[in-house]
Amino acid sequence: MQSNSSSNNNNQPQTSHTSTSRSSDSGEACGAGNKWASRLLSECARAISEKDSSRIHNLLWMLNELASPYGDCDQKLASHFLQALFCKATDSGQRCFKTLTTVAEKSHSFDSARKLILKFQEVSPWTTFGHVASNGAILEALDGASKLHIIDISHTLCTQWPTLLEALATRNDETPHLKLTVVVTASIVRSVMKEIGQRMEKFARLMGVPFELNVISGLNHLGELTKERLGIQEDEAVAINCNGALRRVGVEERNSVIQMFQSLNPRVVTIVEEEADFTSSRYDFVKCFEECLRYYTLYFEMLEESFVPTSNERLMLERECSRNIVRVLACDEENDGGECERRERGSQWFERLREAFSPVGFSDDVVDDVKALLKRYRAGWALVLPQGDHDSGIYLTWKDEPVVWASAWKP
Repeated sequence: MQSNSSSNNNNQPQTSHTSTSRSSDSGEACGAGNKWASRLLSECARAISEKDSSRIHNLLWMLNELASPYGDCDQKLASHFLQALFCKATDSGQRCFKTLTTVAEKSHSFDSARKLILKFQEVSPWTTFGHVASNGAILEALDGASKLHIIDISHTLCTQWPTLLEALATRNDETPHLKLTVVVTASIVRSVMKEIGQRMEKFARLMGVPFELNVISGLNHLGELTKERLGIQEDEAVAINCNGALRRVGVEERNSVIQMFQSLNPRVVTIVEEEADFTSSRYDFVKCFEECLRYYTLYFEMLEESFVPTSNERLMLERECSRNIVRVLACDEENDGGECERRERGSQWFERLREAFSPVGFSDDVVDDVKALLKRYRAGWALVLPQGDHDSGIYLTWKDEPVVWASAWKP
């Protein structure tokens, strides 16, 4: 369990850092060997669901002795899930999450955020996959328009847009005017948007692209966004880019947010989401826990193989996971009033989105661009097309497991 959360509750178990004989240098994948972390964590989740206080106490104590945020992959999984299980057992999830978020915000700066994102993009296509697919669909949908308005709803600090600006600058016809409206709901992002905006404007001037940046902040969640605040003009060709944004919308509000998108009459809507289902099982703690454990085991394994053991960026990404795990497993989102972390699978988003939009298949050129991107990374990554009539878009897979879904839609 991370030390920065222990100050929140003096009775919270302190993670032992002495049991690290199996270090990260061993190179073992998450869940390798006897899968002790997965087994003990699942037993503890079941004990919490059954309210078996004696079993809960014994398992939390055992996990605390074995876990370490600085150990191997099993020890890290145990550490981060232990924190969430302790919060669930003691009904302290909201308080713990707020403390973890406050600590993260205090250490957050533009330089650290930029370094983290760029390093992650260098070693893994987890985010760049969605960037390349979405940019390709947006450029094709807005081709020929002289005034473009992209509404960016994501937490990727505008790292998606330099390549799109380059593409606009090299178009054969007259370079269009681009208005970029960035919708910010996370407080941790608001603090760095001024610096990001200045850099985007400077890069656009360098590229020779007429550019306007608007930032909409002060929203507690995406459900508060209105058509009026976006300032859309009649002569603008509109694209909506949602990268990891819809999962933060309350489950009951998702359809109304999608309908609001429809009311903007966009030429294209691009959606990128991570492939997990924390929604259908949200009232069944054990099932939700097992899906959460499955997903984050894959994610931690990917980090283990992508970063060197001593990487600070890897540690920061793992701490972000820790906050999200607490939020999913130990927070009462219905009484929170803010965002959530309820992921859905591509097939589930497909059913929601097709009520308001029609799917747009990615062109061969876009698919080729994504495949070329994946060749820059180590073996294990692949692009997979969906099977059946109840899905669309494309999937990024890691060792044959789908991890990210990208799709494009039109009214």
